[in-house]
Amino acid sequence: MKVHLIAIGGSAMHNLAIALHDKGFVVTGSDDEIFEPSKSRLAARSILPAEIGWFPGKITADLDAVILGMHARQDNPELLRAQELGLKIYSYPEYIFNQTKDKIRVVIGGSHGKTSTTAMILHVLQSLGIDCDYMVGAQLAGFDCMVKLSESAPIAILEGDEYLSSPIDRRPKFHLYGPDIAVITGIAWDHINVFPTFENYVEQFKIFTDKISNHGTLIYSVDDAEVKAVAEAARADIQKIAYTTFDHEVRNGVTYLITEEGEQEIQIFGKHNLQNLSAAMLVCQKLGVEPAKFYTSIATFKGASKRLELVMKNDTCAVYKDFAHSPSKLKATTNALKEQYPDRKLVACMELHTFSSLNENFLAEYHGAMAAADEAFVYFNPHTIAHKKLKPITPEQVREAFGGDNIRVFTDSKALFAELRSKTWHSANLLMMTSGTFDGEDVNKIIG
Repeated sequence: MKVHLIAIGGSAMHNLAIALHDKGFVVTGSDDEIFEPSKSRLAARSILPAEIGWFPGKITADLDAVILGMHARQDNPELLRAQELGLKIYSYPEYIFNQTKDKIRVVIGGSHGKTSTTAMILHVLQSLGIDCDYMVGAQLAGFDCMVKLSESAPIAILEGDEYLSSPIDRRPKFHLYGPDIAVITGIAWDHINVFPTFENYVEQFKIFTDKISNHGTLIYSVDDAEVKAVAEAARADIQKIAYTTFDHEVRNGVTYLITEEGEQEIQIFGKHNLQNLSAAMLVCQKLGVEPAKFYTSIATFKGASKRLELVMKNDTCAVYKDFAHSPSKLKATTNALKEQYPDRKLVACMELHTFSSLNENFLAEYHGAMAAADEAFVYFNPHTIAHKKLKPITPEQVREAFGGDNIRVFTDSKALFAELRSKTWHSANLLMMTSGTFDGEDVNKIIG
């Protein structure tokens, strides 16, 4: 099989390229920018494009498939050439389905928690030696490539993103996977540039449940009213299994599961993670994993990258970073850290970085999202707003939107990090939340 990936350098696309190369396919690709770690990882397999840019000459009639990444545009010259030749053009999720259509497909969807839930399932299956294909959006410990597509694995575990599939396919990615077992972890409005109303956003999850195979299974969070409503309205032939927060206790900063097998110490924490764990356990049970084996396996799970990831700790302080950027993620992550260390001061910082978060019409959704923090710092870069062609916002607007006396707003990342470095970190924790980089400032150098 010969495949060509347009926009091969993306975080998802380069993993797909590696997986297909490892499967024995002849893989080529192009991109107008390729950054680390994609660049080195592609080079290690000798599939890094020799030149940066778009080259229609790479699109030849003998290609079995062209895979189009979201980073490309509708007028991409390689895409236009592929259309001219009448080649089969797939979006990323379309091709994942094409490669897994004969397997039991587990698709984890939700506005938050889908990466962590997917990671938990994969961790358990790997630790028990259960062969599966997979696709997940974050780097996980113990996995070299975050896409695996084999001939032999009977199961495929797929993280189901609700964002668009490609520049020429405006369907949400998770509409294309056709799950046999589906999970919905939560519904909280996001991606307002694509889904302009909350009702329109919720509708995508209703369509997701319609895509479940005949007599398939839907595992859903009963604690989320929107999820519960979507699940209850799903087709009658679907088996519906509700879950809630796993029974647990927190003692001296350590979380213990309370199970029928006894207590089990785990390394993750927070109500949202214990809900994700419940979902992961139900999926694993549907795949034949016994509860006792699940508990033993999940005990060694440390979390997905940038999901309450521990940066450093000592006897009186811990620093965590998290990918959280939407209101629901901010609230869950901030609450989790405060609940885990109730006797420590919590300083929480977040960066407004996404299109939705920097939109003045969406800001009100953040009200109370960081209320659990003793001090809450919100940062945004006015240049990022201009780059996204959005209407300017002011620190006063942001402060009013978040609400509470604990909020301070910064528009200079150096000033924010200087403020953090000036603090005495005794009996205090720091939480840094962003899908960006705080303009390149080093989180690891805040606390000596």
